[in-house]
Amino acid sequence: MKNISRRNFLRTSGAVAAGAIVLPNLVSCTKKNGIVNLAIVGVGGRGSGNWKGLITESYNKQTKERVLNPNVRVVALCDVDANILAGVSKTFPEAKTFKDFRVMLDNMHKDIDAVIVSTPDHTHFAVTMAAMELGKHVYVEKPLAHNIWQLRTLVKAAKHYGVINQLGNQGHASDGIRNVKEWYDSGILGEVKEVHAWFNGPDFKGNYFVKPDAYPPTSQPVPEGLDWDLWLGPAKERPFNKCYVPRRWRGFYELGNAELGDWACHTLDAPYWSLELGSPNVVEPILSVRNEGMPDKIVTDSSVLKFEFGQRGNKAPVTLNWYEGGEKPENRPEWLTKELGGNGMIMVGEKMSVMTGGRPNDARLIMPKEEWQAFKKKGWEQSIPRIPEQNQYKEFINAIRGEGPMPGSTFEYGAGLTEMALVGVMAQRFDKRIEFDAKNMKVTNHPELNAYIKEPVRKGWAYGENLWG
Repeated sequence: MKNISRRNFLRTSGAVAAGAIVLPNLVSCTKKNGIVNLAIVGVGGRGSGNWKGLITESYNKQTKERVLNPNVRVVALCDVDANILAGVSKTFPEAKTFKDFRVMLDNMHKDIDAVIVSTPDHTHFAVTMAAMELGKHVYVEKPLAHNIWQLRTLVKAAKHYGVINQLGNQGHASDGIRNVKEWYDSGILGEVKEVHAWFNGPDFKGNYFVKPDAYPPTSQPVPEGLDWDLWLGPAKERPFNKCYVPRRWRGFYELGNAELGDWACHTLDAPYWSLELGSPNVVEPILSVRNEGMPDKIVTDSSVLKFEFGQRGNKAPVTLNWYEGGEKPENRPEWLTKELGGNGMIMVGEKMSVMTGGRPNDARLIMPKEEWQAFKKKGWEQSIPRIPEQNQYKEFINAIRGEGPMPGSTFEYGAGLTEMALVGVMAQRFDKRIEFDAKNMKVTNHPELNAYIKEPVRKGWAYGENLWG
């Protein structure tokens, strides 16, 4: 693979404006008119969801048509699949197209204000670092990175390069997560020492997970239009197999972070923020239904993990239990529900408990319906500023344009949230009790697993080493 040079450009003083995107032929892009030029890396799947969110100002209630945000323009599209790229380029006919993000940044660095990263987990870090090195603002689909060293490096990079940055866990912009934190901070819940969270995947009959007959999967012809070498990026070489692309890569630990790494950034966001959990001291597998012959390669069928967090200031130690693959906590009478839903989270407070779904948006206190309605009507002191329209895309845009504060789910916050999950992913993957020294970024009881804290990368894909001098 050709190794594209990376130029070190100094950022210009002042924040470059970045806002929601507009179809490129509708506006001209100049710094003085405040329009943000976006580059989209990974344009299908979640990439499609992200660019659609970014170009949208609102929806016409009568016609249901999208009203475009006049402050944004898509100037570059990048995807390793030429077929997907060609389809999306019809929406943005004036945007230049690339299959290699490094070529895109080399050629268009002067025309790009922000980069939206929606590639598979194993390439998030490389794309994001390359963009930040050129002073570009970055929005990254969750989970933020594939290993803990990458997460810590992204935090360093965000501070070093001084760019606006955001992890794309939508629920962090919601009123619901703010409600949970306000209820906890104000003492309504009392002390919380116990958390339960569950998710009904992975579904091996759906579009996101698959079980190959062997590992590595057998070699198949690479589909026309797909640059398989670029798709692999920093990951070690392997033959193409359709079990990886599209979407199903997340079920392979070497490429994705399984169900836990994917959904913890949503489901555990509220307890992580409210309780200031940080990284766990211990994660212990309680149940693990493994895949025969390749247990550390393919996501588990079902799993229960116990996370242990020590005392944080005046906050009591917390035990957090994660259930997936159809497993759930045992229902309790005081939770006032006949049956727990497919996905959810409960923070068990000494005074009052709170429940959410898979995302924190719909948080509610666990109390009889009439009391809950009365509580909402009376209201409570809202100490945390709300995000307009609960829209994380506009939050990102407004921050870049200087019309709002830094997004709430910055890399500094999002890296910690993701790190919590990735310690759990390691315990799940290897079915071992993990004792984690967060300060020194080490597994203390299984030193052989420290090889997965910072994974090796292929030649030409190393980023961020200069920040650890």
